[in-house]
Amino acid sequence: MTTHPDRMPPIPPERLTPAQQTAAAEIASGRRGAVSGPFVPALRSPEFTRRVQALGEYLRYDHTLEPRLREMAILLTAREWTQEYEWAIHAPIAVEAGLVPEIIEAIADRRRPSPMRADEAILFDFCTELRDHQSVSDDTYARAVSAFTEQGVVDLIGAVGYYSTLAMLMNVARTPLPPGRVPRLR
Repeated sequence: MTTHPDRMPPIPPERLTPAQQTAAAEIASGRRGAVSGPFVPALRSPEFTRRVQALGEYLRYDHTLEPRLREMAILLTAREWTQEYEWAIHAPIAVEAGLVPEIIEAIADRRRPSPMRADEAILFDFCTELRDHQSVSDDTYARAVSAFTEQGVVDLIGAVGYYSTLAMLMNVARTPLPPGRVPRLR
């Protein structure tokens, strides 16, 4: 396997601009505890980093969908973008949140998981249709609203968009996997 160099590695602390220092301090003092993953390349645009970090904090920690479903949506997005870092971080979180390993493996292998709970199947169908058709059918929309409420549907769409943004950023930056992790999605 060929590895490519990280295009946007951590910026040495002495080279951070005041705006970058402020953005980095906000991230480090929040729930994330450190500037890592997508926030390393994002720091090149400190205002973008501050704003996307605030959105991400809501979508990762306070999203209306329960953690099991939130993590499933994140994994579906990571798989879509073949984003190894996102996958490496969120697959273990998904297991802790109650998503069964067989579902995680099926997503990694680009297969429809079987069996799934009813809410997982609705989420899978919604995310798959959104990805494949850039919209969803009336039936899929109605099932999602019935299961998750309109706010939940909006939060789900937001999570797919947010994690797609992070995936694109890390794919372009060639963000390396966390130490000790091996690629799963190739």
